[in-house]
Amino acid sequence: MEKIIDLRSDTVTKPSPEMRKAMYEAEVGDDVYKEDPTVNELQEYVADLFGKEAALFVPSGVMANQISLNVLTSPGDEIICERDAHIFHYESGSPAALSGVQLNPVKGENGIMSVEQIEEAIRPKEAYYMPRTKVIEIENTHNRAGGIIQPIEKIAETKKLANKYKLKMHLDGARIWNASVATGIPIAEYASYFDSVSACFSKGLGAPVGSIIAGSNGFIKEAFRVRKAWGGGMRQGGIIAAAALFAVKNNLERLKEDHEKAKQLAKALAEMKNIEVDLNKVQTNIVMFGVKKTTAQAFSRKLASYGLLISPVSKQSLRAVTHLDVNYADIFNAIEIIEKVQK
Repeated sequence: MEKIIDLRSDTVTKPSPEMRKAMYEAEVGDDVYKEDPTVNELQEYVADLFGKEAALFVPSGVMANQISLNVLTSPGDEIICERDAHIFHYESGSPAALSGVQLNPVKGENGIMSVEQIEEAIRPKEAYYMPRTKVIEIENTHNRAGGIIQPIEKIAETKKLANKYKLKMHLDGARIWNASVATGIPIAEYASYFDSVSACFSKGLGAPVGSIIAGSNGFIKEAFRVRKAWGGGMRQGGIIAAAALFAVKNNLERLKEDHEKAKQLAKALAEMKNIEVDLNKVQTNIVMFGVKKTTAQAFSRKLASYGLLISPVSKQSLRAVTHLDVNYADIFNAIEIIEKVQK
């Protein structure tokens, strides 16, 4: 059987033998009692990496974002986010369902909101009949924008605005690893502008499960309580924390390869007559491209018949994501398949 080339997401990776060994050998304890040494090591390691006082291991990226937003807000508050943000599209209405807050989505350019747009969206404090603006949320890299990196200068300007209006800042850093590797800017520098940061181990880093929240000691103390209330307290969590720890220690710098593979794919797509791709938007490991002669759904099904899995994201566009389980030969084969199907 020929290998299936899976470019649907960087979440489809399987643990390597070395990662499985780390999981098998993990020293464990009861994390609800804060006694799991591997979980504690992971949290301390990431807190230091992010330049924060403390961190908390959680099962998923959605839980990481939603716990953070819950701790930063009160019912009736409002969160400003970009219109294509993950928390707006892909988290099942959780801000309203879990925290009693609403989102105020702002249409940025390529996933990037301007300071002027954000300031215009801030509710006047004297308007008692309006929700209270409490948090500005930024996603880096931005998924639906195609892995676009938020410019550090824009983040710094937004932080000044947040300080002016006494607002909190949350970073959905599911792929902050990619932003840091691509720009050379330390993760701690990105994180320094935010009150809370979430990041995923189960995307480009290749761990099977798990995300992290980082912030102040007080923030993480409250986040720990919310995690328990929402059923996220894990007992001998060190088995999966070991995979996350292995991932962040061993698979961070190799993200450069994923970025190179994405650019290689994008350049080949740009030469195909029935494919549209903006090379300037391919900054990390995500390639968004459009099809001219058919629908994205039909195109995706045809690709799958040749053993290539790519996700449609709209009527005419698809998303390909490179990761550690696809090598350069796979990318070459993917290009051949797409070339054949697009004619």
